[in-house]
Amino acid sequence: MTTTTLTSKQITPSRGRDVTGPAGKPVLGNTLQFQRDSLGFLMRAASEYGDVARYRLGNITLYQINHPDGAQHILQDNHHNYIKGDYWDSLRQFAGNGLIVSEGSFWLRQRRLMQPVFHRQRIHQYEEIISNASNTLVDRWCFIAASRQPVDINRELTHLTMEIVTSALFSTQFSDEGNEISEDITTVLDHANYLFATPFYPSLAVPTPRNRRARRAIERIDEIIYKIIAERRRSDTQSNDLLSLLIEARDTENGEGMSDRQLHDEVLTIFIAGHETTAVALTWCLYLLSQHPDVEKRLRCELESVLGGRAPTIDDLPALSYTRQVLDETLRLYPPAWASNRSTLADDELCGYFIPANSVVVFSPYVIHHDPRLWDKPETFDPERFAAERTVERHRFAYFPFGGGPHQCIGMSFALVEAQLVLAAIIQRYRMELVPGYTADLKPSITLHPKGGMPMVLHAVMD
Repeated sequence: MTTTTLTSKQITPSRGRDVTGPAGKPVLGNTLQFQRDSLGFLMRAASEYGDVARYRLGNITLYQINHPDGAQHILQDNHHNYIKGDYWDSLRQFAGNGLIVSEGSFWLRQRRLMQPVFHRQRIHQYEEIISNASNTLVDRWCFIAASRQPVDINRELTHLTMEIVTSALFSTQFSDEGNEISEDITTVLDHANYLFATPFYPSLAVPTPRNRRARRAIERIDEIIYKIIAERRRSDTQSNDLLSLLIEARDTENGEGMSDRQLHDEVLTIFIAGHETTAVALTWCLYLLSQHPDVEKRLRCELESVLGGRAPTIDDLPALSYTRQVLDETLRLYPPAWASNRSTLADDELCGYFIPANSVVVFSPYVIHHDPRLWDKPETFDPERFAAERTVERHRFAYFPFGGGPHQCIGMSFALVEAQLVLAAIIQRYRMELVPGYTADLKPSITLHPKGGMPMVLHAVMD
């Protein structure tokens, strides 16, 4: 059970309309429907029941918020009333109390300690790491392209982003351990997602096959991270990587730094947010480009015009406006963090509906990003949606792939810079072709993976 000292704003909501939703079974509620097709279930709840829908997963009643006004109220306007409650315990079992799950004064302290680490000026120092890793990847791909053998692009990009984050975090590369951590993180994220959708599942202490897999993954992750922290604390070598910056960070009020446990939790948070989500976003981006050659051609023309065949740099990004639009539209269609939830501290009103205290509210960027009230032809891939003149009047929370408000993803700038540099490096050299007959299905876990990977054939651009 999670405790917090956070208090809500003192507001007295009017008694709004009562919420309705899909009928469920007597004990399980809507659990089986949710497990069979999570995204489809959320989308149907939104289309059939409007701005707020109510349903049950086991003995927990959830209120699904389907309007950007509601998302803004939860994440920004009245965020003090909405905490990461017991439903986040499945993630806390292995992520500890890192920034992604912490709350209250502790979260605020950690956020302030880590904010300078992710300042945009700091990101410039990681440009070389991103460029070197990207260039190594595209050079290696020339042999794969010549063979015409398909390659799992999702797996390739996951390895790439893991290499980037380990180099930026630890000033080192450990390919074998990096791959192990990547696979172990995927295992525990899948386990956390399963727990969210499966009421009454036994705790990790119960040796079910699923729990044993998760525990082994957690143990391997902990062993590697604590080993690196201990070695860095003993080392006299000066470094400017993220881990050193986190070790050196001090609370401005009492001068205290982070304990080994806090460092572990924040390092693991960076691993989760720093490679898994970026790899998934880039995978879907390359898939979409393979299905829309007109967009790919325009993107390649921009890269040629701005870069002239040289490697991209951070200073080039303002001129690569269409490259950013392509990524933004990908994140609209396939937001890696496709759904989230909060728990209410006090009664509130959302979109005209009464939400009682101690409730769980669910909001989904995927659902809102596909709302036809907000987006014309929402299933169509159209990067022009993000041209500057078309974003002026858009609701701030019609598009929020990185969340919003005080808890907005701290690594957003790093992720966007990394994704643009990697995408530019790839598209300059290759075009992608989905393996004939393969269907790119969605696998919604904690992040929005392609089910079964993304097998593609690489073609050098001169082919």
